[in-house]
Amino acid sequence: MVKVGDMQDKGVLNWRGVDILFVFLGVSMAAVGLKGFILPNEFLDGGAMGISLLLKLLTGVELSVLVVLVNLPFVFIGANQISKDFAVKSVLAIICLAVIVHFLSLPLITNDKLLISVFGGFFLGAGIGLTIRGGAVIDGTEVLAIAVSRRTSLSVGDFIAIFNAVLFLLAASLIGIETAMYSMLTYLSASKTIDFVIHGIEEYLGVMVVSDKAEEIKHQIISKLGRGVTVFKSDKGFGKRGELGEEGRVLFFVVTRLEVTKLLFEVEQVDPDAFVVQHAVKDTKGGMIKKRPLH
Repeated sequence: MVKVGDMQDKGVLNWRGVDILFVFLGVSMAAVGLKGFILPNEFLDGGAMGISLLLKLLTGVELSVLVVLVNLPFVFIGANQISKDFAVKSVLAIICLAVIVHFLSLPLITNDKLLISVFGGFFLGAGIGLTIRGGAVIDGTEVLAIAVSRRTSLSVGDFIAIFNAVLFLLAASLIGIETAMYSMLTYLSASKTIDFVIHGIEEYLGVMVVSDKAEEIKHQIISKLGRGVTVFKSDKGFGKRGELGEEGRVLFFVVTRLEVTKLLFEVEQVDPDAFVVQHAVKDTKGGMIKKRPLH
């Protein structure tokens, strides 16, 4: 569930005060999720943390010890795949988590299994996400996934999906189907929280617009939304009127999810028949991403 593939590009591997703050807040929130929700109710999560929790249930060994032992191989891989600075920060973050988990004592917050799954995943996911914002990891599954993807045809997402599927099937056979199902909810809650913490509410979308009125739409978006636009020349292939050969224009915009509705409204005002394609944008760099002030 961890999103570490673009850390170097984002420049989060510098030793800054804000990084230390993120890591400390992250391990603290993860510890609250573990000790306040997940551990007392014997639930699991995905990834390396899920392995640690499963081993805790099967062997009785302290989670604080297992978190360190299970994650060390992932950190070692990260030193080679990402950077030594990343590995050092991750080791410190994992040790800090282990210490807090060992000494933190919290009362049982709720017996409701659904609340345990959702809020346990929320606190754990927020902790993992904040730690990543600080340039480290406390769950190194994706580090292994990156290494595997570079040597096989599997993508990072494919590997993580297979990894967690095997983990939850193993949990279902060893500790029970119901617990495994609730643990999957915990994982989903944690995963979505990580995405939100890392990417925030300003998740970007790429929007492509094909229209005979491309020039009018371009000026409308620039003047009304203050957004940049890239114009591609295109040759039309096949449309409602059969085979086409004339030259056209394709507009490309990058906007946040909060702005896409307004952009589509402006496009429809100019050309209700425009062909519009939306797709998620994982990351952006350079160009005019932020909205330009309108005068």
